[in-house]
Amino acid sequence: MSRILDQRILLLIISFSASVQSTKVLSKWKKCGDPECEKAMSRVQATTDYLGPDCRYLNFKTGEEIIVYSKLSRENENLWTGSKGKDFGYFPRDAVKVEEVLIGEEVEMLTKETDFLCLNEDKYNFE
Repeated sequence: MSRILDQRILLLIISFSASVQSTKVLSKWKKCGDPECEKAMSRVQATTDYLGPDCRYLNFKTGEEIIVYSKLSRENENLWTGSKGKDFGYFPRDAVKVEEVLIGEEVEMLTKETDFLCLNEDKYNFE
């Protein structure tokens, strides 16, 4: 009887963790300038102030320059990732205008769980 209860608890934990994990992933696909997503894709300028909902997002003010490194694709094409100084995160593509394209071709690939980590106080956290 104890073993059955242990198995049920384990199944419940697996089911719960799978549903929680699915809320962390913003998209299963992304586009980058190279297979490692290290090459800058474009330089954009903020057309509006933006304050993201959590630490995965890049906050900025109108007129600030952002370097884009990847774009979520397929089910969520509205979010791009980029950096402004030392800050890095997601932002809506309609909050910026492209100033300069830096690559010739985009590479589409699967995202990883690590694409959606927050860096707070030198520790990685999921929101």
